[in-house]
Amino acid sequence: MKNPYVYGYLPFITIILFSLTFGLYTVTESIEIFKSIGVYTGMREFLSEIQLRVFLLIVFALCYFMLFSALKLIGETIHELAMLFFSRDIDGKTVAEARGGNVVFFFGALASAFGIQMFMVLMIIFIVSVIVYFVFVIYKISNHMTLGATIGVLVFEIALWSVFITLIVYVVFKLYNGILASLPI
Repeated sequence: MKNPYVYGYLPFITIILFSLTFGLYTVTESIEIFKSIGVYTGMREFLSEIQLRVFLLIVFALCYFMLFSALKLIGETIHELAMLFFSRDIDGKTVAEARGGNVVFFFGALASAFGIQMFMVLMIIFIVSVIVYFVFVIYKISNHMTLGATIGVLVFEIALWSVFITLIVYVVFKLYNGILASLPI
């Protein structure tokens, strides 16, 4: 008898691993920034080197954990909404098939441990993991859906993620331009 919940812990472990690797990189970079602006020596009066690094790691890993958890929640919601619109599966076989893709993210999170020193490597590993996961899920659900429904799911998910990312980029640029405009020059 096969237990369908064997890999239920993988998303949590994956989010923790990605959070730790991105957090470790951010700790190293933030300490360099603190040294360059002269804040580091003041911080060292209150905390030792290890305490400061652990404190920053906890803060940054928690922030990344919240970010990746939110992205996972948004991603699952978009995917299940697409399945609601385009799938005729009543038993939930396609959702069960798609859950096998969590292994892709798990191996991506393990691979991110090798890219702790470079942000571009971390981002490339994360983006490649997302793309491989997406292709895997579309391939798996296509076995249980018609070609039109599979294309519908594909277009729906790409469109919603594009709108979401475009909206975030737009807001960030508006905030950046607003901050620059308010600076006294």
